[in-house]
Amino acid sequence: MLIKTYGSALFGIEARTITVEVDVCQGVNFYMVGLPDNAVRESHHRIDAALKHHGYRIPGRRIVVNLAPADIRKQGSAYDLPIAIGILAATGQMDPTRVGRYMLMGELSLDGGLQPMRGALPIAVKAEEEGFDGLILPAANAREAAVVSGIDVYGARSIGEVITFFNGERQLTAEQTELSQAFSEGCANGGMDFADVRGQEGIKRAFEVAAAGGHNLLMIGAPGAGKTMLAKRLPGILPPPSMREALETTKIHSVAGKLDPGSSLLRARPFRHPHHTISHAALSGGGTNPFPGEISLAHNGVLFLDELPEFQRSALEILRQPLEDRVVTLSRSRYSVRFPAAFMLVASMNPCPCGFYNHPGKECVCPPGMVGRYLNRVSGPLLDRIDIQVEVTPVPFNELGGIRPAENSAAIRKRVLRARERQFRRFEQESGVHCNAQMGSRLLRKTCLLNKAGQLLLKTAMEKLELSARAYDRILKVSRTVADLDDSEAIRPEHLAEAIQYRSLDRENWGR
Repeated sequence: MLIKTYGSALFGIEARTITVEVDVCQGVNFYMVGLPDNAVRESHHRIDAALKHHGYRIPGRRIVVNLAPADIRKQGSAYDLPIAIGILAATGQMDPTRVGRYMLMGELSLDGGLQPMRGALPIAVKAEEEGFDGLILPAANAREAAVVSGIDVYGARSIGEVITFFNGERQLTAEQTELSQAFSEGCANGGMDFADVRGQEGIKRAFEVAAAGGHNLLMIGAPGAGKTMLAKRLPGILPPPSMREALETTKIHSVAGKLDPGSSLLRARPFRHPHHTISHAALSGGGTNPFPGEISLAHNGVLFLDELPEFQRSALEILRQPLEDRVVTLSRSRYSVRFPAAFMLVASMNPCPCGFYNHPGKECVCPPGMVGRYLNRVSGPLLDRIDIQVEVTPVPFNELGGIRPAENSAAIRKRVLRARERQFRRFEQESGVHCNAQMGSRLLRKTCLLNKAGQLLLKTAMEKLELSARAYDRILKVSRTVADLDDSEAIRPEHLAEAIQYRSLDRENWGR
């Protein structure tokens, strides 16, 4: 007897429907074909133990399991459930009538329990697109998948519940998730607050500008100046994610297996902080079956790279294309896949190996030429893609011990939101552009018009600092954001001057 059940395979952050064909005939053996990996092949033993625990068995017949289409690599243990249900239906141990109308996924433990899996959200999206009556998966993943409207999502704790459901002996309760409620709960970031940061008012202003326009930011300063402390507070002043952004982010983290069991939508913007020893594949993504890396896990959020020159230079160069195109493309001999990568890059670095170049109170002990060589570990093209470059100096003692309260993140966030609203209205007719940092050349010419005084100021800065054409664009984008924070439609010279001062590494005293 031939029975077909249905599962799903992940490719990138999308899912593909997999048909699990089970044929039972005379003979004695068990065959699994269709390009399964070792975890899928081992499912025979898990299924056998799980069925015995619930009073069923794999009969001594010739059983052939085909995972179609056969040219797609099947990875992971989540095919246990559709294979097991297919075997029971094909051998007459359960009612086969409805098994083909549901998509099934889940790993079986030896006692028949269903273990959490990766990629529940994109699988639910695919099941809804394909018109299945419902999706049955482990109970720990039901809330995540239930954010997809238009399909019933059933969470089961064991294979016994699934068998009795198909036999009509019991009903599984469809998981109910109110999407708007799931999105609104905890949207505001309740993490670290800028009120905890003493002093550094100029750097806080740079963070405000970066958040308001979605600009990349680099901090250069001595150890202990507060660079990491500042970076970790950036998510608290960013606008809350839209519904579309929350769904995109959740899908990526679901595929990567980063969601906590029982969670639904990710309602806060991600903040990723990889160590400088990270490999190329972990940063960009990849693998035999491609998975998102830190670049994509930071999509719609912040990627913080501490001690930037300590990263492998070849790994840093991976960032150049995603910073421009907001996607990362992985091309291998067997596949080519694109992961979304619209993130804010925030980086920090010491000015030299000893950390005290340009320090107001300590002397740099690095030998001649060392500062330049240290800075050259980060390529010029990558630095050009960072809109804001600021120097962070240590906080004086009188500011550390002061009692005057600092401005909190909520107050800064209000100004950021007001500036973002101006940008939303400005770009509402532009596809794929939501903030000033995403403007292309055409929009720059349209929205960043300068008067004669501004043109003269920018010309002088370009000639004196020997800025590149890309740096010219960055200055215009940042000046547009400064003007938006000032509720000004025109870019005035003072807005331009503030944007120019955020190019610290272009100054003559930085390792030249």
